[in-house]
Amino acid sequence: MSERSPEPSTVLLRRGEVHSPADPFATAMVVQAGQVAWVGSEGAADAFADGVDEVVDLDGALVTPAFTDAHVHTTSTGLALTGLDLSGAPTLEAALALVREFAAGRPEDRVLLGHGWDASRWPGGRPPTRTELDEATGGRPLYLSRIDVHSAVVTTALLDTVPGLGPLDGPLTADAHHAVRAAAFAAVTPQQRTGAQRAALAHAASLGIGSVHECGGPEISSEDDFTGLLRLAAEEPTPRVVGYWAEQDVEKARGLGAVGAAGDLFVDGALGSHTACLHLPYTDADHTGAAYLDAAAVAAHVVACTEAGLQGGFHAIGDAAVTAVVDGVRAAAEKLGLARIRAARHRVEHAEMLTPETIAAFAELGLTASVQPAFDALWGGEDGLYAQRLGAERARTLNPFAALLRAGVPLAFGSDSPVTPLDPWGTVRAAAFHRTPEHRVSVRAAFTAHTRGGWRAIGRDDAGVLVPGAPADYAVWRTEELVVQAPDDRVARWSTDPRSGTPGLPDLTPGRDLPVCLRTVVGGRTVFVRPGE
Repeated sequence: MSERSPEPSTVLLRRGEVHSPADPFATAMVVQAGQVAWVGSEGAADAFADGVDEVVDLDGALVTPAFTDAHVHTTSTGLALTGLDLSGAPTLEAALALVREFAAGRPEDRVLLGHGWDASRWPGGRPPTRTELDEATGGRPLYLSRIDVHSAVVTTALLDTVPGLGPLDGPLTADAHHAVRAAAFAAVTPQQRTGAQRAALAHAASLGIGSVHECGGPEISSEDDFTGLLRLAAEEPTPRVVGYWAEQDVEKARGLGAVGAAGDLFVDGALGSHTACLHLPYTDADHTGAAYLDAAAVAAHVVACTEAGLQGGFHAIGDAAVTAVVDGVRAAAEKLGLARIRAARHRVEHAEMLTPETIAAFAELGLTASVQPAFDALWGGEDGLYAQRLGAERARTLNPFAALLRAGVPLAFGSDSPVTPLDPWGTVRAAAFHRTPEHRVSVRAAFTAHTRGGWRAIGRDDAGVLVPGAPADYAVWRTEELVVQAPDDRVARWSTDPRSGTPGLPDLTPGRDLPVCLRTVVGGRTVFVRPGE
């Protein structure tokens, strides 16, 4: 992760609400040399007024640590923001109409790119056929990724650019999907790619996100995409970018500037595409999904990463995939010692289908669960996608955030954007109001997982919190009344009792407006200011 030089000013922020464990009633903060220098009360702030370069009147605004999104595909996010977004299409017919309109408006594109369709939410439940897409595009190359990005539908013109695939129809998965994805993204020019990266990072900054964990890899993007993104973030005022490269070549990952050979190193696929690997068959399909790595491969990778001093990590969603990860990491611990494995803070991305036994193993092995609460908001519930794929009983076990926290498993929240949108307060709300009540966590715990949790996931315990000496990564928010959560998780009005010792957070009850970001600062440098503020 690149460290940026701070702006050469000392800034005093005052007359606000500063979310800091150093002082739960702080109303002011001093930033100096890219770090938090002081937090405290309004009266004490007068002592700093003459020694600063700038005074910011917060006018009652809330200041919090900037969010960290622990799982992002930055270029794909930018292409989705600037390209064809089918996530709102209510029917197949509406999706095809959007494809026609997009193709007509982009005559110069060498390949048409779109994302976000979800046939499980359409009447009839079927995706577009290759013939329908050929007609809608006038025979041009088109790649449309499903919302989970583990399958795609394409046109004949794109298939023809990939030797050996033949005239396949229906959603493409596994190797066929990776091949057409690579062909589609190879047609994106370097200028388009950089523009997409800038768009994604600017959007993240506008949402109070100060860091993103980029999950790249040979089956996801390209080496040029990955290194170009890291270079862009180092040279321009953007959120920090922490790079993970999903390949079993540890030295390759190190050479590319990654902090880990991790991220979307696939042990399995996704539930929506029927490629998550299960112990028992899907309810709506007569198979158990796809297994890409077994426990022996996991163990070998964890050993290699640990010995190289890099984080290892895996994408694992289905219960059989999670079991393979746990068994592999435990085998690595038997070889290298549990203390070395725990110290490396290896990661598991998604980790949706957990059991009490695998949760206990995560805690024992020191694994970080990099999870996406918006998945439950989108696909959970008695009638959601999870229930369609797994049946209601198994679906209710998914994403057990409360059980993970009780076991002491470190959580890092993210979006997997563009699978679900960058939306940090929405993510905190999704965890606090999980569709399965027993999996809910407090707003405070969810907020911590989306701020400090992302820093801890990269081995930094000194960041993601506004205390003296911490990096000055913060966001300023316009929000409604602050509340605190009592120990029994009931929401109480802000307490003036200093024994509470808990800084306030916005009321995220569904139906209430989410906070609006006014300013985002990373390492003392302003990376976003809302127009008019």
